[in-house]
Amino acid sequence: MSAPHLPLSGITVVSLEQAVAAPYATRQLADLGARVIKVERPGDGDFARRYDTTVHGQSSYFVWLNRSKESLTLDLKAPEGRAILHQLLDGADVFVQNLAPGAADRLGLGAEALRERWPRLIPCTISGYGTSGPWADRKSYDLLVQCQTGLVSLTGTPEESARVGISVADIAAGMYAYSGILTALYTRATTGTAHPVEISLFEALAEWMGQPAYYTQYGGAQPARLGTQHPTLAPYGAYTAADGRQVLFSIQNEREWAVLCAEFLGRPELTDDPRFATSSARVAHRDEVNAVVAERCARSDAEEVLKDLESIKIACAGVNDVAAFLDHPVLAARGRWQDVAIPGGTTVQALLPPTDLAGLPARMDPVPEVGEHTEAILAELGRTGEEIEALRADAVI
Repeated sequence: MSAPHLPLSGITVVSLEQAVAAPYATRQLADLGARVIKVERPGDGDFARRYDTTVHGQSSYFVWLNRSKESLTLDLKAPEGRAILHQLLDGADVFVQNLAPGAADRLGLGAEALRERWPRLIPCTISGYGTSGPWADRKSYDLLVQCQTGLVSLTGTPEESARVGISVADIAAGMYAYSGILTALYTRATTGTAHPVEISLFEALAEWMGQPAYYTQYGGAQPARLGTQHPTLAPYGAYTAADGRQVLFSIQNEREWAVLCAEFLGRPELTDDPRFATSSARVAHRDEVNAVVAERCARSDAEEVLKDLESIKIACAGVNDVAAFLDHPVLAARGRWQDVAIPGGTTVQALLPPTDLAGLPARMDPVPEVGEHTEAILAELGRTGEEIEALRADAVI
């Protein structure tokens, strides 16, 4: 059920969701108090449950994306299954789906069909390349979209490109679906009109490619692939300290460059060198800049380099691995971890939602088993125990 103290209490979301993008959008709605009913296939459920088994036997993806939801299993190819879904939609505010291309339409669950039958329902469709256009029928996954948008060509080293190490296209689409649904809910509340929401992974990540797109279109060449170095700012990147650890820092403007030269490099005369006078000049002479910076960093251990840079207010950081991130002092000091129950009777530490609403505690309810709430939801819809058993016997649930 929804959390009564949170902003989306009273909002019901029904979601035919799988993998990452749609579950990420609906989990954030659940974080804000919405009731999210996750419709899964009878038996195995969302295939993301089996991406891995690293979290006490559960998938790291599924545990991350599905807390605070209710799981209902339905075979939507069966008329009885569709009838139950339709009954749920009678009382729903939002319907989310990221099924394979054409699947929702074949089930009578396309946006236009939904609007005709439930005019106050907000349908949200998440696809790979949009529901129209030449690629509407193509399946799509995160890395395919990273490649199609050109992101992979920007990521990695001069010798080799690389995928971004998280599901960035899925996350982008999930974020835009989430914000789009919130906008549609507000619009419905203020105008009475429910607008369908459509998001594609490709167009979500295309928006995030805006800066390199402008740079390439008007600069004549795309930004260079430079590992931790920044293609349009220098010095900006990771440098190796005397103890072999790396320190990353960034110079954003000429004032910071002057401070770095005088207070850290001990070379105030560099500010008058025309090779280094502007950001563009430093990028053009990146190797010379890096040689000076690298020589200075190599004279001190990483902690000393960080201390020296922080003392002159130059933004800097050590280069953490994931284990170091988990133990980050900011997360600990700000109390960002909270236990969440997962299937199997254990708990895991989960990060609180990044948006803090003053005075409203975060909702961090359990991650559901496959079909854990099926009987309760069907009983809520008026099904008797005998009817529920018959549905189970017929493999509808």
